[in-house]
Amino acid sequence: MLGCAGKVQKQVRLIVYHAGQCDPKKCTALKLKRHGLVHVVSRMRLIPRRAVVLNPMSKLAFSPSDRHRIEDFGLAALDFSWERAEKPLLKHVRGTSRCLPLLVAGNPVNFGVPTKLSTAEALAAALYIAGFKEQAQNLLSIFKWGHTFFKLNMERLESYMKARDSGEVIEIQKQFVNLM
Repeated sequence: MLGCAGKVQKQVRLIVYHAGQCDPKKCTALKLKRHGLVHVVSRMRLIPRRAVVLNPMSKLAFSPSDRHRIEDFGLAALDFSWERAEKPLLKHVRGTSRCLPLLVAGNPVNFGVPTKLSTAEALAAALYIAGFKEQAQNLLSIFKWGHTFFKLNMERLESYMKARDSGEVIEIQKQFVNLM
């Protein structure tokens, strides 16, 4: 994949822990798997030990400083039903947990709802923030509504992408919360 200045950009390995709690016809993780874009695992212990895990219960925000870790060890998402996610997510999750900053869902199930992203949106957001814009856009291109996520969140994503670390991401997020 070509990145800036025609350089070949490394693809980030994407892993999804799938809890089997959703409608398989609407599940974005399973659609990503069918398109060969993610590796789905059925046990949390199969998540690579040093991967960055997108976990909404984490105290640290995902930031561009996580780029090297996801390049080397991968990016993992946890695919749970929102109604049943809290208890398992509070347990120790293998990997380096990070939560995403404020973003708005573009998927038809939770359209316009802050923080209720689909698994595909969460992965795409993290890739974008880490500077893997092309891989992020490719990920959501298989969904009719994929462009909507970027349209709703472009200003936020671009701002988060310019942050140095988790602390700066939180400061930027505060500005967006005040605008809501």
